[in-house]
Amino acid sequence: EDSLACLHALLSASIRQNLQLCVQVASKYHEQLGTQSLVELFESFKSYEGLFYFLGSIVNFSQDPDVHLKYIQAACKTGQIKEVERICRESNCYNPERVKNFLKEAKLTDQLPLIIVCDRFDFVHDLVLYLYRNNLQKYIEIYVQKVNPSRIPAVVGGLLDVDCSEEVIKNLIMVVRGQFSTDELVAEVEKRNRLKLLLPWLESRSHEGCEEPATHNALAKIYIDSNNSPERFLRENTYYDSRVVGRYCEKRDPHLACVAYERGQCDLELIKVCNENSLFKSEARYLVRRKDPELWAHVLEETNPSRRQLIDQVVQTALSETQDPEEVSVTVKAFMTADLPNELIELLEKIVLDNSVFSEHRNLQNLLILTAIKADRTRVMEYISRLDNYDAPDIANIAISSALYEEAFAIFRKFDVNASAIQVLIEHIGNLDRAYEFAERCNEPAVWSQLARAQLQKDLVKEAIDSYIRADDPSSYLEVVQAASRSNNWEDLVKFLQMARKKGRETYIETELIFALAKTGRLSELEDCINGPNNAHIQQVGDRCYEEGMYEAAKLLYSSVSNFARLASTLVHLGEYQAAVDSSRKANSTRTWKEVCFACVDGQEFRLAQLCGLHIVIHADELEELIRFYQDRGYFEELISLLEAALGLERAHMGMFTELAILYSKFKPQKMPEHLELFWSRVNIPKVLRAAEEAHLWAELVFLYDKYEEYDNAVLTMINHPTDAWREGQFKDVIAKVANVELYYKALQFYLDYKPLLINDLLLVLAPRLDHTRTVGFFSKAGQLPLVKPYLRSVQSHNNKSVNEALNHLLTEEEDYQGLRASIDAYDNFDNIALAQQLEKHQLIEFRRIAAYLYKGNNRWTQSVELCKKDRLYKDAMQHAAESRDAELAEKLLQWFLDEGKRECFAASLFTCYDLLPPDVVLELAWRHNLMDLAMPYFIQVMREYLSKVDRLDASESLRKQEEHVAEPAPLLFGQQLMLTAGPGAGPAPAGFSYGYAAAPAFAQPPVYGFSV
Repeated sequence: EDSLACLHALLSASIRQNLQLCVQVASKYHEQLGTQSLVELFESFKSYEGLFYFLGSIVNFSQDPDVHLKYIQAACKTGQIKEVERICRESNCYNPERVKNFLKEAKLTDQLPLIIVCDRFDFVHDLVLYLYRNNLQKYIEIYVQKVNPSRIPAVVGGLLDVDCSEEVIKNLIMVVRGQFSTDELVAEVEKRNRLKLLLPWLESRSHEGCEEPATHNALAKIYIDSNNSPERFLRENTYYDSRVVGRYCEKRDPHLACVAYERGQCDLELIKVCNENSLFKSEARYLVRRKDPELWAHVLEETNPSRRQLIDQVVQTALSETQDPEEVSVTVKAFMTADLPNELIELLEKIVLDNSVFSEHRNLQNLLILTAIKADRTRVMEYISRLDNYDAPDIANIAISSALYEEAFAIFRKFDVNASAIQVLIEHIGNLDRAYEFAERCNEPAVWSQLARAQLQKDLVKEAIDSYIRADDPSSYLEVVQAASRSNNWEDLVKFLQMARKKGRETYIETELIFALAKTGRLSELEDCINGPNNAHIQQVGDRCYEEGMYEAAKLLYSSVSNFARLASTLVHLGEYQAAVDSSRKANSTRTWKEVCFACVDGQEFRLAQLCGLHIVIHADELEELIRFYQDRGYFEELISLLEAALGLERAHMGMFTELAILYSKFKPQKMPEHLELFWSRVNIPKVLRAAEEAHLWAELVFLYDKYEEYDNAVLTMINHPTDAWREGQFKDVIAKVANVELYYKALQFYLDYKPLLINDLLLVLAPRLDHTRTVGFFSKAGQLPLVKPYLRSVQSHNNKSVNEALNHLLTEEEDYQGLRASIDAYDNFDNIALAQQLEKHQLIEFRRIAAYLYKGNNRWTQSVELCKKDRLYKDAMQHAAESRDAELAEKLLQWFLDEGKRECFAASLFTCYDLLPPDVVLELAWRHNLMDLAMPYFIQVMREYLSKVDRLDASESLRKQEEHVAEPAPLLFGQQLMLTAGPGAGPAPAGFSYGYAAAPAFAQPPVYGFSV
């Protein structure tokens, strides 16, 4: 407020001098002071110049509509018209209505700012009214010529509203010429019913070659309103918009609307105007000429209320006038698509039956009949009779599919298609009697053939064969043969096949003829037929005769083709076994041999069966079936005889030896061992193994396991069945080869149970592969260690702990101290302490002595010596103490001897433990116990050793001094030079030299304890 007051004071003091300063302050601080307050301040002094400069500095950055309005007002007041134009053109922030009103009230000399505002914000009508009423027509021309020519439609509309002269308006339009939308101009003029005003301008544009639809639309409207040859214009002009002009004509002249719509193919609009104005004849003609299926579908919809009237006009007028087949075709198809069969019949009758151009048109006749078939079947027969140029076969087939069988028959008969006619009678009417009468009347082979097929389908075989013979038609011989076979009409079949054979020498026909002769029992005719030239499959006929049990006929047939295999089978059925064997020999077929063999077995002709069997068993694949056949009938002896006879054959194979072994196991077990001894290498051992196991032939089973290298199973079998299977030598041979170590222990248990006295022999065999620790545990658990002592002796060389402990235990039990001492010395892998503790308590002194020995061996010297002292084993005690190298233990033993009064032992200990006993201790003990005489040898020896040591020390000292005298120490300077010369990489000084100082002695003089020597 103070700032505004200051500004107010400045302006009040001298507006001319202070205006610039106030404008600058206002421009800089307008945000703080408020734009509106500053505007009011300048307005209060009516300083529009100051207001103009102030707002000019902020208008480009402000979006306040009032700022922009005030700026425009200030610019107008100060005469800044160009700035007004700029703001009106560029600013988007002012209120156009307020600015427009201000500019109108301002009455500027230049109306361009007002024109700009009205043009930008669509106030053209107000602008035209203002300029026209204020006699400013010059600015109207400026506006439409220079500012915005596209606004001339709105300008013309405004001028018409103020009743401006038509000449002025025409001149204005002519001046602008084409820089605007013709549609908008026409719309503005048309709204005011002044369209004729544009006629000169439109005609001039048309003469200039303008193709704009809007121009020609306007011309059409003017010609229609003025009735100036409108129909001619509508038909000849190609530029107007048919929809626009047609819509314009609908209320004025519907006929002209139809012309316009037809020219532009505006289908829906034309249909609509025709329906509204009942112009069905025009509509029908248009639809026929248009040839549009979709349009037809639209007008023929059931929802079209005018459909009936339209159809009447199409039938009566439009199609009668046309000469174009395509128009007729499209129309007919449209009726068909619309599913209007009755109307279609009406249409087609008009075209076809009224002697029109299209009366003989084949497709239309076809369509008429087909439509009648679909919609009105009562007329079909009439059309068939009256019309002649239709597709008879196709129509007839359609009639058949529509169940009009009599009509189809009439068509075929009318056009002499007799084969199809009788087919209708047979297949659809189903009257074979009428068909037979028709065939008699026609007497055509094709007709008889049709009838024959129908009769054959009805299983009238005899009648069918007669018809085929009358038709002289063997073509259906396959069906005839099958039907005759089913009904057993072999006599009639022979007649048919003889007729067929005359027509052609078909293989099938001759084959069936031979079979039919066989069925009728005419063997002589059959033999003549097969002996003569023929193409029959005699082998096939023979097989059929064989299958149906006609063996005599089969015998003739097989003989004629030299099929000895089948002949042999046939002879078997006839009971001629010897002849069957002879035929088999000629056939030399395994299958034949097998069949004849089985037949001979069933007939108990075992000699012949064996002859056949010898040719079968040499085939490994057939052997099993042969054996099963014999066994199922209980002929075991004969089967064994057959296989025994076959062993000598050149082609004898493994299966024969195997099966014979199996048979022996079942029926003649006494022959089994000899057979296996001779032929074990030629049998299938796994199969024979199973058979021997099932027959409980344990010895043979072991033999086979041994040969098959299944040593584990062999051993198990001997263990499980010792009475029959165990042999000592065989068992030891086999047990050494087994892979499963567990079997060793089963064998040991088996020997313990059944042959304990032979167990050491078994152990000697198994020793290289036994786990001796486990074996010892096994016998310990069984309590049979003494039994296997020889085994333990034999394997002790392995120094096994369990073996050593077991044997030591046995020796202890047997009180064999010498053997125990030898075992301990030879094998040390046992628990020494445990054995020592055990022997320590033994009642025999030798075993306690061994205990002391064991303690000694385990460095338990104290226990060893104490045990020797306890048992008065003085020598052992002294030796153990000496070996211990323990001076304290030796002193204790020496003291114990003195305590016990063992003077001799004292002297012996001095000798035994000489190097362990301190001389001072010995001297003291000897002196105390008055044993100096006994100790004197000890002291003499000690004295000798000490003197020898002193002499050696003296000699060593003298030698050292001599060496020191010879090797004087090196000067200090020389040593320093050596140090310098050696450099940083020099090593330590040589032995005996120092770096400038004398070397200290290695050891000090040892102290002397007690006495000097």
